[in-house]
Amino acid sequence: MPLPFLTADRAFDEAADDLALPFDDRDHWRRPYRPGPWRVGAAALVLLLASYVLFAAVIIAVTGTPAGAAACLGGAALAILCALRLLRVGVWVSAQGLRRVSFLRTRTTPWAQVVAVRTVQQPVRWLGLPRTVQGQALILVRGNRALDDLPPLLTSHNADFLARVEAFDRAADAIEVWAEEYRRA
Repeated sequence: MPLPFLTADRAFDEAADDLALPFDDRDHWRRPYRPGPWRVGAAALVLLLASYVLFAAVIIAVTGTPAGAAACLGGAALAILCALRLLRVGVWVSAQGLRRVSFLRTRTTPWAQVVAVRTVQQPVRWLGLPRTVQGQALILVRGNRALDDLPPLLTSHNADFLARVEAFDRAADAIEVWAEEYRRA
């Protein structure tokens, strides 16, 4: 059975030497890295909780009231939607621009507004918590300086790259290559 989510890293690994963009359809939005184990683990736990709530909905439907079963079914559906959204969080790129997907909001920056994308050493939040540690961050420098109060695109200590320095370097390099390619165009 083919696993399409594994091909993204392989394509970037093969193209890392010549820094070419390894995709033919560049108009399609894609994340140039795989979701990290912390993000996938959190989504799996939410889905596990949703399975218990769905099982409870079946038991309530058989023995209890339909309103209680519907409430449990709605709660399970909400948990499933939250897990799916959690897996979509990250940085996505295409020929149109760079898209930053957070849990509640999505922001797209066209390549025409991008001045630079670079990696810097700075204090970063550990797994998104208030605690900060020294790490690397991929930041976006835009032409309109008034809106540059945005958080970094990626950090070396977020849910995708904690304890995966090589994966952070590959993802940062890939996004920098996309920015360099389309900023000139």
